[in-house]
Amino acid sequence: MGILSNISRRYNHVQRYNQVISIFLKYGFEDLVSYLDEKKRFNFIKKLIPSSTYQKALQLTKWEKMRLVCEELGPTFVKFGQILSNRPDLLPADLIKEFEKLQDGVPPIQGAIAIEVLEKELGKKTDVLFASFEKEAFASASMAQVHKGILKNGEKIVVKIQRPGITEVIQSDIKVMYYLAEVFTKRIPSLRSFDPIGLVKNFEASIAQELDFIHESINIQRFHNNFIKDQTDEGYIHSPKIYAELTTSKVLTMEYIEGIKISDSIKLKENACDGKVIAQRLAHSYFKQIFNYGFFHADPHPGNLLVLPGNIICYLDYGMMGSVIRKDLEALGSLFLSINSKDVRRIIRAIQQLSDNTVIRNYRELENDVNEFVQNYGYGNLHKNEMSTVMLQLKDLIIKHGLKVPTHFFLLIRSMVTIEGVISQLDPQLDLTKMIKPFLIKLVAKHYNPVQFVKRTFNSIYEFGMYMEEFPRDLKNAMRKINTGEIKVDLRHKGIDPLVHTINRVSKQIVSSVIIAALLIGASQMLVHNVRPLWGNSSSLGIIGIILAALIGLNMLRDVRKGDHDNWAGWKDH
Repeated sequence: MGILSNISRRYNHVQRYNQVISIFLKYGFEDLVSYLDEKKRFNFIKKLIPSSTYQKALQLTKWEKMRLVCEELGPTFVKFGQILSNRPDLLPADLIKEFEKLQDGVPPIQGAIAIEVLEKELGKKTDVLFASFEKEAFASASMAQVHKGILKNGEKIVVKIQRPGITEVIQSDIKVMYYLAEVFTKRIPSLRSFDPIGLVKNFEASIAQELDFIHESINIQRFHNNFIKDQTDEGYIHSPKIYAELTTSKVLTMEYIEGIKISDSIKLKENACDGKVIAQRLAHSYFKQIFNYGFFHADPHPGNLLVLPGNIICYLDYGMMGSVIRKDLEALGSLFLSINSKDVRRIIRAIQQLSDNTVIRNYRELENDVNEFVQNYGYGNLHKNEMSTVMLQLKDLIIKHGLKVPTHFFLLIRSMVTIEGVISQLDPQLDLTKMIKPFLIKLVAKHYNPVQFVKRTFNSIYEFGMYMEEFPRDLKNAMRKINTGEIKVDLRHKGIDPLVHTINRVSKQIVSSVIIAALLIGASQMLVHNVRPLWGNSSSLGIIGIILAALIGLNMLRDVRKGDHDNWAGWKDH
């Protein structure tokens, strides 16, 4: 059985790979396919695609076609595109816009299948667990669907059930992604700076968390506890209650929230909800999440925000959350305050702290760009969407100068721009820059608090003392290794390896040419003089010599055609 299942997996892998090639071809990406398919099978696949499909593809932009490719390849590639839409430091702005349009809505699975998954995970029948349970899902996506129910105690709940087999599908697709990433990294030098393999690794880790509903339940509890433990909290933020005893890695049971969608202004007015109060509370809660807790909801679009009676706000969908460490929070606080005071040097210093003190290649150019930035978009001249404008301009500056800031920084920018759009619909006059200032001042003041300063000083002295204590022993070990020859120095001339490889390849081609010439000359002589044994009226050895020469020649031609796209592993490093 093990052998058969292995063969089946290999067959599915090859089938999926061929499907990827055909979809790339369908949307006119022959250049990419040429790097993937060494045997040029795509010429045959291309003939199977109707010409009308090509004509439709020609009317689309390159980035629109990339989005459609992801949608057609299914949920794994859709999720990959959605995650990549948070990386403006890597992808062009137009492609980011297209990836932001990706939707993963699919028809729900049958209720009987969903109940089967539920009962298998919880180990009991639904009639034992619930007073009632709706077989038909009221919401569905590519990875899971949601059913309503009522517990025995009368509490209304919703149950999120993972689609059966989705984990295996995603794991299979990730293997294909790794293969594509390796091929593109090896054969398209311009893509190496994007680190395709690293992107797939990050995606694999991210999707693994999303597939684990226990992780999402922890996110909800952590979010809830941050507000509960906050003594300054006024109780206007709500999060769904989690039923841990009815939650597993594939089933998530939580409180059913009845509320009004935050973007539904008509219903909000009908229910006497105050848009200005809601806007103020939403902004205040979000700044708290970022600057006080360092743990924020990363996807606060209107569909994930409900308004409950009393202008209470409830956040939904905790699959995508962002975390910011204290050091980065302090750098962010310093950055915003520096923009407010238009202090160019402090802005650059804060950006450097965020980017882990990355060396700036052209400091003068960055200084000029930052100066232009603060003059145009300083906090002194407020206008609509000022915060989002500042954040987006700052993002462009960072990308332009190749500064490597943490990934959560771009997630933070995107979420702040999203929530500002929601707030501006509720109250266009709300001044977010005034609201954010107290959080920033408190954050920076805490960093320079004398008690904190003394604590950091003692920590530094302690670490220095530990280092000095270990230094003699480390030095002694290093000297011992040098004396015993255990230390080896690896000197590598950067850039010379590809040259050496090319010379070796050319040398092999020259040797092959000489062998071909020798075989042809020898075979010709044998054929002319009918050297025995004979095959018909011709020398058998002569015929064999010509066949060998032809085979070697074909192999050499293939090698020449590949050029610098051969299988040498060293291309990854250059």
